[in-house]
Amino acid sequence: MDAIESVVIQGAGAMGAVYASRFLQAEGTRVAFLARGERAARLRAEGVTVNRTRLDVPVIDAAAPPGCPSIHPAIRAADLVIVALKDRALSGALPDLQAVVGPQTTILSVMNGLDSEATLAAAYGPDKVLYAIAVGIDALREGGAVTFTTSGKIIFGEAHNEAPTPRVQRVQAALDRAGLAFETPPDMIRMLWWKFMVNVGVNQASAVMRAPYGIFHANPEAQALMEALMREAIALGQAEGVDLREDDIAAWYTFLNTLSPQGKTSMLQDLEAGRPTEVEIFAGKAVALGAAHGIPTPVNQTVLRIIRVLEATP
Repeated sequence: MDAIESVVIQGAGAMGAVYASRFLQAEGTRVAFLARGERAARLRAEGVTVNRTRLDVPVIDAAAPPGCPSIHPAIRAADLVIVALKDRALSGALPDLQAVVGPQTTILSVMNGLDSEATLAAAYGPDKVLYAIAVGIDALREGGAVTFTTSGKIIFGEAHNEAPTPRVQRVQAALDRAGLAFETPPDMIRMLWWKFMVNVGVNQASAVMRAPYGIFHANPEAQALMEALMREAIALGQAEGVDLREDDIAAWYTFLNTLSPQGKTSMLQDLEAGRPTEVEIFAGKAVALGAAHGIPTPVNQTVLRIIRVLEATP
């Protein structure tokens, strides 16, 4: 397979903007955002600023007629598509990928939750989709401005990676050129569940306590709530046949302690901005799986109720 030369990012939020800024620096790589209609026009007019630098990134309007040069940049079929959306946006944005998916396209979802890869594979074929999680990124978004101190690491691959396949190697090379840290572990399903455990813990605990990462660096009460949420996720993962363990919580602290004390989780940022959160794919998913397996999830049930109230409170 040829080297990746074109990268399209769907989602210009905190993560999407950081990845765009990295790929812009990769020699021989063309980068574009993918959006639709008014969102595309607004993104083109207002742009995205990362660490006080405005990014010069073309915007592909999925609603524009094919061949419209003023709206479509010189990317007809992307080599790599990075989906960096919120879960609630995926179903509506799924058809937009038709504008950029071609025979050589690889789709990498850095979305939260356990289900985005299956959704993308059902729409575009499992041969197009790799599993992925993003960890350790501390980007903050305020309006169209994004700031970050670390872009973290992208952990990705096939479901199982005894040896990297050619398409995995192709993406590894592209990430390396962009200066993005990556890892390809033997078992990506386990890593999806590890990230689910992390989100169920720190995302939700930060939201109910309005706590930035620094609180979790040192406060034992904050750590205790986060870990209680995580332990329920571990029990659910084990019931699903996933090898999650108590020491996976300790592994999370290795990443947590690298994050800026002022940094905030995506769920806390959503609450502060008055946006809907992803609580349904965290605590909501945990409670549903608990009911299916007969496993109590009282901490997630309580947090689910609290965050639903916070979302509904002006």
